[in-house]
Amino acid sequence: MSVRERRAVVATGLIAGLALTASVSSCGAPQNDAKQSVLQIGAIPDQNPEKLNRLYGTLSAELSEKLDVPVRYAPVSNYAAAVSAFRTGSLDLVWFGGLTGVQARLQTPGARVLAQRDIDAEFTSVFIANGASGLRPFTSADQLVELKGRRLAFGSESSTSGRLMPQFFMGENGMKPEDLAGGGPGFSGSHDATVAVVQSGAYEVGALNEQVWRSNVADGRVDPGKVSVIWRTPPYVDYHWVVRPGLDERFGKGFTNKLQNALLDLSADTENGATILELFGAERFIPAKDEDYVMIETVGRQLGKIR
Repeated sequence: MSVRERRAVVATGLIAGLALTASVSSCGAPQNDAKQSVLQIGAIPDQNPEKLNRLYGTLSAELSEKLDVPVRYAPVSNYAAAVSAFRTGSLDLVWFGGLTGVQARLQTPGARVLAQRDIDAEFTSVFIANGASGLRPFTSADQLVELKGRRLAFGSESSTSGRLMPQFFMGENGMKPEDLAGGGPGFSGSHDATVAVVQSGAYEVGALNEQVWRSNVADGRVDPGKVSVIWRTPPYVDYHWVVRPGLDERFGKGFTNKLQNALLDLSADTENGATILELFGAERFIPAKDEDYVMIETVGRQLGKIR
């Protein structure tokens, strides 16, 4: 091949490369614009995916109608992924537990709490035990020391009701994680899974969200002959909606307040509203603010979950 021919081949390749780059660039802009126009919502994966998909799919449709913008639910793999996706902007509105909500706001300046359920202002966890463990209901918190040497499962490592607050109350009553069998707790990954591993006997004791426990009992997934509640924690504040800053710039002035009102206005008087609230295990959503979660932040720092 002559020098002239080689130069022609190189030139042709450069032109093709520039054309491809231009094509990718021209395709990328509309995709980014499209993403900007969709309200992305998410939630910590604290229960089975089937229930979560039904809940947030129905909620997405309801919010889309009320807000007149496309709304999409994007599931995440674990609690940390929900915080990360919120921080990076992949999710705009997330249903967090107490701890993950605090973590998300600390990592995302300008983010704020919008609402919580009526049951979240005074939330509780329960300790459950397999009948074969020989453990019986505790009449006082100081009996938590009876868990020494037991196999205990929490839910997710970042769960407020399935780990943080149960561990806090254990510590307040002389029971340290290292006192458990194996030198520490196990982690089932979710509240539903905690029920399963205790009922199966893989763990003697578990701690979980009381609302999920009640739901499992109501749905017949608990064998009362195998597992029962042995202690209920004092109340604390828990789940809440947290929203990213900048939504008013993307969707129009006052959009964040409009979003908050759409959540607060959910009512059992409508078919979708009744389904959503039933799946959330609540009668309504109520206003909430950042300051409500100061205690959770304090406990999170004490236990090394917030630095």
